[in-house]
Amino acid sequence: MHGITFLSVLSLAAAAAQPFDYSALSLREVGARNTLDWRIWLEKNGNPISFWHDIPLYPNENDTSIINMYVEIPRWTDAKIETSRKEPLNPIFHDDKKGKPRFVFSVWPHRTYPFNYGSIVQTWEDSTVKHNFTGYPGDNDPMDIFDISSIEPGHVGQVKQVKVLGGLAMIDDGTTDWKVIAIDLKDPLSKVVNNVDDLEKYRPGLKKSMYDWFVYYKVVKGDGVNTIIGNKFQNAEVMAEHVAESHVFWQNLIKGKTKKEKISTTQTHNPRWCKSYVPAENTTAQFKIPKTSSILPAAARPIEYDYWYYLDDKFNVIGQP
Repeated sequence: MHGITFLSVLSLAAAAAQPFDYSALSLREVGARNTLDWRIWLEKNGNPISFWHDIPLYPNENDTSIINMYVEIPRWTDAKIETSRKEPLNPIFHDDKKGKPRFVFSVWPHRTYPFNYGSIVQTWEDSTVKHNFTGYPGDNDPMDIFDISSIEPGHVGQVKQVKVLGGLAMIDDGTTDWKVIAIDLKDPLSKVVNNVDDLEKYRPGLKKSMYDWFVYYKVVKGDGVNTIIGNKFQNAEVMAEHVAESHVFWQNLIKGKTKKEKISTTQTHNPRWCKSYVPAENTTAQFKIPKTSSILPAAARPIEYDYWYYLDDKFNVIGQP
């Protein structure tokens, strides 16, 4: 087990039982944004760890309404930034299509992404089984989440504690692709809302606006409207159950009970899961990760993403007069 002694395992296991130290987190960024070589790794105490696998799902195990997420796409940005499933420690990268970085078009009345969009830690949409709720297999990613807080926009790689308010059971290319709606605990609104319907009192129209965005945000690029099972948000209680289920799917993946190629399950927090465990102090050398940040100026974005696009009542793009 990577040369670790039994006593070392006991020591590491005891350390893992301690409360997670969020103040020890930092980011290691390399390359130029808007390019395919750009990467961001998460660090803890200066050593690379996995965004996906090494942050605990629940900040407080006794309250499953509060979870950890990390931001991939900050509010009011349009770069299609994702988690690399196949690379060790799952860095954040800029997704591509046909060898070019992807961006998302702005569809009126929204300008780019109207929320902080990211992933729920220690969850996995299992692509080997059909989901009981949707009838479709999972999309093979961590669960997607969007934070509708009105506090400052997030930043790429930011770890947030959020309250789950509900979710959309979206179907994407024949797979289950949950979109969980949540609010940052630092937002004062989080103290008075516990479910997606509570938003109407304090943020009238926000729930419908967010729902509509997910229905039509892919129309401009030619993919048509998205399917939402039930045509509505599922409530917080239902969503908490699906998050917990996805956490079990993730555990089975990490422990090797579910076999899936092209996913790196390397983790640094639990030495008892021997097949996936690597000590954090070894990760930089073992995975040939650049030793320090080296940030280059961002590359230019294609000009077509600077415009607003408009849809008619049948979700067709309205051309220029």
